[in-house]
Amino acid sequence: MIAQYIDANRQRFLDELLELIRIPSISTLPEHKPDVDRAAAMVASRLSEAGLENTEIIPTGRHPLVYADWLHAPGKPVVLCYGHYDVQPADPLELWTTPPFDPQIRDGNIHARGACDDKGQMYMHVKAMETLLRVHGRLPVNVKFLIEGEEEVGGVSIAKYVPANREKLKADVALVSDTALYAEGLPTLCVGLRGLIYLEVAARGPSRDLHSGLYGGAAPNAVFGLVQLLAKAKDEEGRILIPGVYEGVAEPDPAEIGSWRRLPFDEAAFLSDEVGSARLTGEPDRMVLERVWSRPTFEVHGVGGGFTGAGSKTVIPAEALAKVSFRLVPDQDPDHVIAAFRRWVERETPPGIQTEVRVLSASPAIVVNPDHAAIRAAASAFNEVMGSECVYIRSGGSVPIVGDFAKHLGMPTVMMGFGLPDDRLHSPNEKFKLENYYTGIQTAARFLELYGGSA
Repeated sequence: MIAQYIDANRQRFLDELLELIRIPSISTLPEHKPDVDRAAAMVASRLSEAGLENTEIIPTGRHPLVYADWLHAPGKPVVLCYGHYDVQPADPLELWTTPPFDPQIRDGNIHARGACDDKGQMYMHVKAMETLLRVHGRLPVNVKFLIEGEEEVGGVSIAKYVPANREKLKADVALVSDTALYAEGLPTLCVGLRGLIYLEVAARGPSRDLHSGLYGGAAPNAVFGLVQLLAKAKDEEGRILIPGVYEGVAEPDPAEIGSWRRLPFDEAAFLSDEVGSARLTGEPDRMVLERVWSRPTFEVHGVGGGFTGAGSKTVIPAEALAKVSFRLVPDQDPDHVIAAFRRWVERETPPGIQTEVRVLSASPAIVVNPDHAAIRAAASAFNEVMGSECVYIRSGGSVPIVGDFAKHLGMPTVMMGFGLPDDRLHSPNEKFKLENYYTGIQTAARFLELYGGSA
């Protein structure tokens, strides 16, 4: 009956999603604050229409949270559904085949900003609840929703809200659809995420920009000094050279490594189709999936300073700034890594340069026990709906809210995503496979049935 209801409402389910996608809810741009508010209002309205209760739009210091619940299944587990309605900027606009907020269906995919990350996947949960309530008149478990509008800008408001509202948000497990299938048609549960430390390194040389002819060869150069410093962070093979960073790193279980080796991974295709470079980098004694799932990393995201405009301006820059990050793996302590990095920067900063390290965010890695009852139920739901055996993977990315749920609410998270590796998240021409949208609705509904013991 679940599949029949979804099939009978396919066009309406799609139309509602496209209406949400059309709202340019870009959380990082102040001029889009009204659009973010409009998206929050639409999400709240759709939750109520689906049959959820106690719907709230919760103001925060920046963008609102949306809450709703349905708590009429005594003795059954409580599932907290999380997602986000905000999106990344669409720039550069000229690289989009069609306008980013005018969703188009091409080749069986929805093409638009936010189609996959995370409006399409978040909205699957809303439609799963509607489907269960219309078909059965009730839900097989108790459900709470917490949807945010700041995931793409660090999630500061929800990070404050969760520890301050433990009783209201208390649940047995969280459900998040913000990850991807390992490959098309292959049901996939993500059971591990890397943590993330995001920092700025500011460098100062002379008191002001100087004429390079008059002072070159004697005055320290802030940009060059910062580049010198960052170049010492890794060796030529990609190993991090900052003392203390590898302390506490937990190796995956041999059985987990063995399962990764059995995945249909094509290194050549990964290089050509996803990375698009001449060669891969990183620790040569580790297979690629280890490098991106279970090893720490240090990356430079951007360096700014001096003159980069058209023409020439021969200055010795006084200031420079770099954005850098660490990805962490299980058993690494973010505070320990931050302290190790500060000591290293202080010791390795070139003569004549002053540096300052500023921490913008920090969250630990997360691993979920695959034997948890909710994970087993999710795997069974995947197996039934998609007709093949579920695989377990980790993700090299970070979802900070998963760590917040574990830390403050003491619960694991089922990471049941339906994106695909080539969905171009955060890039021009983002897409979401249309059939995966409907499959996600059905799978989420079946997961709740199995987890509630109503199979």
